[in-house]
Amino acid sequence: MSSNELLEFRTSVRALLSKHATSGALRAAMGTELGYDPQLWRLLCEQVGVAALAVPEEWGGAGAGLVESLLVVGELGRTLAGVPMLGSAVLGVQAVLLSGDDQACARLLPDLADGSRTAALCWADATGWDAHGVRSEGDSLSGTAHYVLHGAQSDLLLVLTEDGLFETTPAAPGVVVTPAPALDPTRRLATVTFTDTPATRIGAADPVELRRRLREIAWAALAAEQVGAARHCLEMTVEYTASRVQFGRPIGSFQALKHRMADMYVLVESAESAALAAALAVATDSASVAEDVWVARTHCTEAFAAVAAETVQLHGGIAITWEHDAHLYFKRAHATAELFGSARRPVATA
Repeated sequence: MSSNELLEFRTSVRALLSKHATSGALRAAMGTELGYDPQLWRLLCEQVGVAALAVPEEWGGAGAGLVESLLVVGELGRTLAGVPMLGSAVLGVQAVLLSGDDQACARLLPDLADGSRTAALCWADATGWDAHGVRSEGDSLSGTAHYVLHGAQSDLLLVLTEDGLFETTPAAPGVVVTPAPALDPTRRLATVTFTDTPATRIGAADPVELRRRLREIAWAALAAEQVGAARHCLEMTVEYTASRVQFGRPIGSFQALKHRMADMYVLVESAESAALAAALAVATDSASVAEDVWVARTHCTEAFAAVAAETVQLHGGIAITWEHDAHLYFKRAHATAELFGSARRPVATA
């Protein structure tokens, strides 16, 4: 898409989310077993085609790309909507595509593209995303994958082992899916245990290279999400300080608060530039992708954490109440700082 088309596309996504992904809808979905509003996911897939964006046309997709997909992830970050865009339409779809297995693509991608099926990527052990939690022995899997996005809500499991990528389902013999407690109540995680579970190998891609590419895509996607959430925090804070009156004037008119919100604005703008550079880099697998993604992961994480903390501070006591959304963004900021591994830690390459 051209720059103008991307802006129009973002406007369409934002308009749909503004209407259907309200704070009330988010809180209602948080209390359900699914963890997200299935009607919202259907609308996003049917009216906007979000799950099909990065899927080639030959396999039922829109043939757009990762940039468009990450733009949607960013808009979802504004609302904290827990639909399976990141776990299924980004990581799941990219794992299948990167496998290089045309037969698997033809079999799996059409259903993922129309949103009728969702995938969960199992690729972390208890220590994080630098090691395999599941091992493969021939065509069977054993072990435990941790921190699986929508692991208890998906009907396709993609499992990355030291020998390659495999597919199975939660209904397969030997699979036990256990919802895991999470700091962020708007995002569902699960632990998936396999015991001699029959599975189908997908492609013959180098698992080390596959993990590297998936990590880069995951970090770029989180950066986009963090920017969307941080910008909403900034907008929410500006609106509140313009309406909250103290000493006979809006508190936003006080110079000290102006300076703090100006600092928030600078953080959000610079983070957006870093996130966009990372999205473009992973979409093209450019020579600078490792550096661009590391910068985005580091800066966007720090920017979102700082902006979310300032949002709580500038809203005062109301921000820490359950009824206000500021604390949800604060929790998302700290949860995303650790999801898919921290950029401050060295990443294993083998």
